[in-house]
Amino acid sequence: MDGNLVGLVAVIMIFGIPIAGMYTYYRVRKLRTEERLAAIARGVSVPMEPELSQAARSRRSGILLVAAAAGYMITFALIGRVEPDAWTAAAFGIIPLTLGLGFFVDAALVRRDLRAS
Repeated sequence: MDGNLVGLVAVIMIFGIPIAGMYTYYRVRKLRTEERLAAIARGVSVPMEPELSQAARSRRSGILLVAAAAGYMITFALIGRVEPDAWTAAAFGIIPLTLGLGFFVDAALVRRDLRAS
């Protein structure tokens, strides 16, 4: 019985967490839109949020991926001091690290292209 219950909970969480995240994103976006429309109806000037440039989006993604990779690798390096097999898991942190570095390169190239044109 316990094995079946654990499996059921795992399946519910695998499908439930992304659905809850999507619903929350939708709901927050809908509330922001309704708030903006209500302010416009009352005649209040509503400043539009500026959209980030491609370079800024790449830079943000790079920062997040490098920070996540560093945290992941440090965590498993600390665990690796006690359990030597954890170093294998720490090595997988290289994947998001290189992705983050790629985003930094992309941001630099986009910025360079904008200056050139």
